[in-house]
Amino acid sequence: MKCRKLESGKWECYAEGPRDPITNKRNPIRRQSVKKSTAQRKVKETLEALQSGIDSQTANHLPFRENAAEWMIVYEQSGVKKSTVRSRQSTVNLVNTYLGDLAIGRITHKVIQDMIMDLHQKGFSKSLLTHVKVTANFIFRHAQKQRLRMDNPVDHIVIPRRRQTVEEIEREEIKEKYFERDELECFLAATRSNGLIFDEEWFFLIAFTGLRAGELCSLRWTDIDFEKSHIRITKTMDSPGAIKDYELTPPKSVQSIRSVDIDDNVISMLKRLKLNQLENRMKFRKNFTDYHDKNFVFCRPKTGYPFSTKFLYRRYLRLCMKAGITKLDGPHILRHTHVTMLTEAEVDLDTIMNRVGHADAKTTKNIYTHITKKMKKNASKKVEIHYGEIFSAYFEA
Repeated sequence: MKCRKLESGKWECYAEGPRDPITNKRNPIRRQSVKKSTAQRKVKETLEALQSGIDSQTANHLPFRENAAEWMIVYEQSGVKKSTVRSRQSTVNLVNTYLGDLAIGRITHKVIQDMIMDLHQKGFSKSLLTHVKVTANFIFRHAQKQRLRMDNPVDHIVIPRRRQTVEEIEREEIKEKYFERDELECFLAATRSNGLIFDEEWFFLIAFTGLRAGELCSLRWTDIDFEKSHIRITKTMDSPGAIKDYELTPPKSVQSIRSVDIDDNVISMLKRLKLNQLENRMKFRKNFTDYHDKNFVFCRPKTGYPFSTKFLYRRYLRLCMKAGITKLDGPHILRHTHVTMLTEAEVDLDTIMNRVGHADAKTTKNIYTHITKKMKKNASKKVEIHYGEIFSAYFEA
């Protein structure tokens, strides 16, 4: 590499790049900078890019948003759920407000870190910041595959987290993501005393099977085997807009495809529901020419269309208000409660995770561990109640 100082005071460095593979013409690389070392570095980086096949000319002019849009097309075809695609697109839109107009090849690690810090300062959650980092990482990895970058500026990005004060920690109430037995009894009692149509059936079903809300809404009668007493889970409900535009999609993961055994009480409840539904279907199908007869376990009596998970959530909140319950996490809390039931029945963790359709679920493990510790503590108390007199007599003597 040769360098010379120009009359303007700047340094210009020069090196021969690889010849054009078609015309065999020379490809001189010249870069200027106030500092000699900077000009040398620019020449070196350009040479490395050319030798590695990086299309720096395109990379330095292609807006980030265009590369992100190209990646989204690929991502949509990767087999992820539509709800996941919508969530990812929302994050891409947010990232575009910071990076959208910048050239994909000119975005540095500092630019990414500054974006994360700004979002943190604006009060966005750690979960969203992580989602932003992961999404940006996907997009820059795509750029690397397209030979637009050698590096990934998302590498080593730090997600900031606010340190709690002692006062905040002491004031913070430990929030359990499941119902205690008395809370469950209170909630299920409310489904009978204050419940609307299907409230009793679908909330009992979630509590005693651990189904997800989307899995429940997508159930068809063909999924229930009354003779073998089990439910086959093969799909979930996706309805971001009007319920008439719903779509049945594969469940959350491969592990979510499963069979769930159900007891005689649940079987009896479902048989009563099916009988009532047949009567409604015969009644309303005659009056509505566009009756949606798709054999859903839970469907609107007059139209036959299924319910959305948002509808279940609203029903859940209504019953919590009626019952004076403050845990407003949604019907998913009943699924977590099912995990506590199985744990207290001394079912092992692997069996529980297979039943609820989890491959590796942090929440399920946390609940299992928490309940197991509580059971061990209770066991110690029971021993003290039954054999405490021996202990006391020994020391009194």
